Amino acid sequence: MAASILIADDDAVQRRLVENMVQKCGYEAVVVESGDAVVDLLTGPDAPAIDAVVLDLVMPGLDGMGVLAKLRDAGISIPVIVQTAHGGIDNVVSAMRAGAQDFVVKPVGIERLQVSLRNALNTSALKGELQRIRHSREGRLTFSDIITRSEAMTGIMRTAQKAASSSIPVLIEGESGVGKELFARAIHGSSERKSKPFVAVNCGAIPDNLVESILFGHEKGAFTGATERHTGKFVEAHGGTLFLDEVSELPLAAQVKLLRALQEGAVEAVGGKKPVKVDVRIISATNRKLLDRVKGGYFREDLFYRLHVLPLTIPPLRARREDIPHLLRHFVATFGAEENRTITGITGEAMAHLAQLDWPGNIRQLENAVYRAVVMSDGEQLGLPDFPLVQALAPAAGELHSEPLIVSPTIQPSASAMVSGSEIPISPLPTNGLLSMLTASGEVRPLEEMENEIIRFAIAHYRGQMSEVARRLKIGRSTLYRKLDEATADDQPASGDGE
Repeated sequence: MAASILIADDDAVQRRLVENMVQKCGYEAVVVESGDAVVDLLTGPDAPAIDAVVLDLVMPGLDGMGVLAKLRDAGISIPVIVQTAHGGIDNVVSAMRAGAQDFVVKPVGIERLQVSLRNALNTSALKGELQRIRHSREGRLTFSDIITRSEAMTGIMRTAQKAASSSIPVLIEGESGVGKELFARAIHGSSERKSKPFVAVNCGAIPDNLVESILFGHEKGAFTGATERHTGKFVEAHGGTLFLDEVSELPLAAQVKLLRALQEGAVEAVGGKKPVKVDVRIISATNRKLLDRVKGGYFREDLFYRLHVLPLTIPPLRARREDIPHLLRHFVATFGAEENRTITGITGEAMAHLAQLDWPGNIRQLENAVYRAVVMSDGEQLGLPDFPLVQALAPAAGELHSEPLIVSPTIQPSASAMVSGSEIPISPLPTNGLLSMLTASGEVRPLEEMENEIIRFAIAHYRGQMSEVARRLKIGRSTLYRKLDEATADDQPASGDGE
């Protein structure tokens, strides 16, 4: 979905001219005839999503300056570009002081309007990101900080907002990279617990022998290496929210103790002598189908029903493509500012093409692709060449025992090739994961070659999610990228951004 621009002008001819220019610039146009209509539209209970306003200053009834004042009083921060046939300096100063983003003189040309709209949208995206960063640091993220225009998200957002007003346990399901933690933080930031801690724990990243210690704490000397007392994540989150990410990865022994903690509202540290009462709101998340884990015997059924009180399933990015243009503008503005790059935006061709890709790594993959494009681009505007397909390394010429592995946003995995135990699509497994030890001539293959093939396989298997690849291969992300760079220098594969 393109950005929506609200046009307000009492002159029918001017309205049509600006509407045509806005549409030619690749945006959607919403047209009204008066200042009162602008205020009613933007402050009404069913206010549509408007990204910017082109506002005539001189209108009968409520004029442009009056509209700016009412929007300011209502706390609406949509960027406004004012236009008038009278371009005096006093009008410019007054409009800017009243909150206008830019000022154009009638009749405005399409080039001038396009630049003004692009700057307004980029500035708005950057302001939104700065607000999100501030809210995240302060633990005050709310649902207004979630970037979405998709109808597929409407019901989920409404349910999550209702959940925020209580302490009901929430289970968030969805593929990796869809923003499960962001939803958890928004629930916390919209609840009565927002002034208390939000503590996130990645259950899949904790060694099995340390799970109980990290979650529930330990006493000094409770085990070898316990040189100091540790309170544990439950106690840290007392009064606030404990977010259990990848909860399906918890070992069964820890699941028993977690169930007891949820039932009794108390935790007992490893080596402790008595339970400690805690008041925490539990939000858990998983990228697997948790019921399948229960059926497979990997997750306790009684714990499942404790966590699965209010389930939320966040759809993948390919199921809400209308969010992609807004996320693209958001990331371009953010990374342009972070990298001190003068990136004015993204071309319509690139926007349209990227919105059609499947993005198996979801928002995280899109974010990484934009980051790479901003850093590597030589121009002021990102175009299609700045977004090469995400590819794993192709095998070196002459290798007969493996097939090229392509991990691109357009992969459509077949049902028969999906990994069992989860309904979340995973890339088809090349050659069933068999690694040949010998070359075509019967010699043992070099270790480096086999290592590269394993990395390619892992990237395909986990659909380009590099954090997961590094975790499963038990190497650091920096090591993984270094090995990819080395293989790229040797094999000279098609370029890709690796995410």
